[in-house]
Amino acid sequence: MWMERLSQGVLRVLTPLGPRYVRPTVFERLYLMWIFRNFRTLSASVLSRGQQKRIERMCAERGFVSQFGPNRVEEFAVLGTLEQRPPVQDTLPPRRPPASVRDTPSALVADARQQS
Repeated sequence: MWMERLSQGVLRVLTPLGPRYVRPTVFERLYLMWIFRNFRTLSASVLSRGQQKRIERMCAERGFVSQFGPNRVEEFAVLGTLEQRPPVQDTLPPRRPPASVRDTPSALVADARQQS
């Protein structure tokens, strides 16, 4: 099983557009087998910065394998699955309070002035 993965394995990358497959070199396959030695699926956020850069470079240089070519992806062993989730926005746009809430502080100030 591991010889098959080493000789013709592919990396599955889950993107918002669906799964994509990268066919790495033999040395890159060995490296990926090491990364995915304990887990079949990993999130990109658990990888080190160097591992992320190496996989990004691999995807850019090798490109994605066509699923509909003569060598269909189903024929290859999957080395591992990398989840590439879109980044979550940390900052939300400021929300404006409803008109009744905006008027409340000025009404309280007016009441305080009348009482004094």
